[in-house]
Order: sequence, then C-alpha cells, then structure tokens
Amino acid sequence: MTSTYTTLSTGQRMPLIGLGTWKSLPGQVKQAVLIALDSGYRHIDCAAAYGNEQEVGQAMWERVGPEKLIKREDVFVTSKLWNTKHHPEDVEPACKKSLADLGLHYLDLYLMHWPMAFQRGDEVMPRREDGTIQYADTHYRDTWKAMEQLVDKGLVKAIGLSNFNAKQTDEILRICRHKPVVNQVECHPYLTQKQLLTHCHDRGVALTAYSPLGSPDRPWATPGEPQLLNDPQILAIAGQYGKTPAQVLIRWQVQRGIICIPKSVTQYRIQQNIQVRSCFMPTPPGGSVKSNFKTRVCPQVILKQLKLVTTYDIHISNTILFSPVSGI
Repeated sequence: MTSTYTTLSTGQRMPLIGLGTWKSLPGQVKQAVLIALDSGYRHIDCAAAYGNEQEVGQAMWERVGPEKLIKREDVFVTSKLWNTKHHPEDVEPACKKSLADLGLHYLDLYLMHWPMAFQRGDEVMPRREDGTIQYADTHYRDTWKAMEQLVDKGLVKAIGLSNFNAKQTDEILRICRHKPVVNQVECHPYLTQKQLLTHCHDRGVALTAYSPLGSPDRPWATPGEPQLLNDPQILAIAGQYGKTPAQVLIRWQVQRGIICIPKSVTQYRIQQNIQVRSCFMPTPPGGSVKSNFKTRVCPQVILKQLKLVTTYDIHISNTILFSPVSGI
C-alpha cells in the first residue's frame, strides 16, 4: 500500500508513515531503506547525528531519480541539524553535508534536532572533563534565522523543529519568516503528548512521533522498565484485531493525525508497519487501553539538562480508542 499523506502549511504532502533510521547500524540501513522503498514507503527520516546518511544515500541512488523506479519528487526526505552546528555560520555547511551524504539536491524538510547548542566542532557529544555536556551560547532563534536562508536558497523546501516544547515553538513562531511545519518529538502511549499535539495543531504545526514503538532496542534501558510492545493491553488489542502490536501503535498515531516514523531493519517488520489500512473496527466502550506509566525512552543524557523540554506534564491516563479512518 502507499501511505496516506498529511498536508503541511507549505502545501507539501508528507506521508503519515515513514521509515525511521535512528539506531540503524552501518551495514543495515541501506538494505532497510531499499526494502522500505520497495514496500511503498515514500518518507525517510534521517539525521546527521545518526551517522548513517551516506548509506541512506546509497539506497536512494539505487531507487530514486531520473530513469529509476521512483521519482525524486515522490519521496519525502527529512534530515536534522545537530546541536554542534547551531552557530549561524555552520548551518548551511551542515545542511550541504547532509545533502552530499544523501546524494540529493534538496531536502523536503530540515529540522533543528534539539533546542540547544553544543560546543562547535565535529564531536557529536562534546564533554567537559567531568563528563557533562559542553554547551554553547547560540540561541535557537539565531539558528532558526540561518535555517530560513536554506529555504531562500532552495536547499530545503521546508524547515521545522524537533524536541521543542510549546513555549519554544511559540517563540519561533513569533520571530519566523518561514513557519516551522513540523515538530518531531518522542510520542507513544506511555508519553501521549496530548497537550503538545493540540498546541501544535492549533498553530498549523504538524507533529511527528519518533520512538512510536517505545524504542525496544534502546541500549540504555534498565531492568524493570516497561516494554511497550509487550504491554498486556496492547497485546490484547492486537489479538482482538489480528494485528501486530506495532501495527496497533502505528494505527493509533495515524488516527490522532500524527506522523509516525517507526524504525526497523527487518524486512517483514518494515512491510508490516506500513500495512495499517482498515486495521480496526470501532472499539466497544469497554475496549480501551489505559497506561499507568510515565516513561521516556530518549537518552537521558540530554533530557536531564534540558528542563524546558517538558513544559507540559505527561498525560498517561488518556484513553486510547481505535476507530476507522478513511483511506488509512
């Protein structure tokens, strides 16, 4: 199937389901992208900090472009500006590096990966002698202004945010020439982002969910942490409808109007994850899911020092209901 799209404030059509590439290891990501493109995915989510954009580019070269199976304009490609490249002088070179690695002339969407700057340089996580992150004093407003020039120059079609809270999003909206079209944040039933979703949608900013499956392969997980794909309530819904837990979680995001970028390097999972058309029938009043957890799966090394990211409380007691969505 071909995934359904949402229309961004620029008029671009962005597929609601894409392939995430965070934590996809070298040697695996190229094949994963090839499988995804062959399976009907038309949305690939990338980032310089993932360290695998060259491999993504190799897959794109094999499938996308003139005289290839897929036209370039039919694939939505996102990349992200890393924290060490927030200084205005570094923004355009960083974008061009991603373009070169991906083998593209333009990006459909370029996100500011986090609303804070690290010390300039090529070290992804610069640290002081005591092990703490070494920050820089470049404000994200100044970084945004430099990103707007990428749109002016045709290097990117749109720009957006990642890991921004409501206050930070509004601050960008107040000073922007080019409006952010997307805010990409961690989102799943243990971190529903209900208020942030409403806040962004009210302002014409789409929300993209990373780690929509709870990032089960995260290496920093500790014993006893909840595993979303093994949650008894998710398993019960999957059994009720004859679907995988991952399909349940992806369908839930799509029904909320959230763009979803599940990561996998396994062929059958990549193919299953996009097969959510008409997955569910209306759920009876008793067939709801409630979660008692308040859990983030994003690396805590950043979150511990980023107090503004969680302006909104995490609302976990919200009921998850599945209902039919036309065309999904």
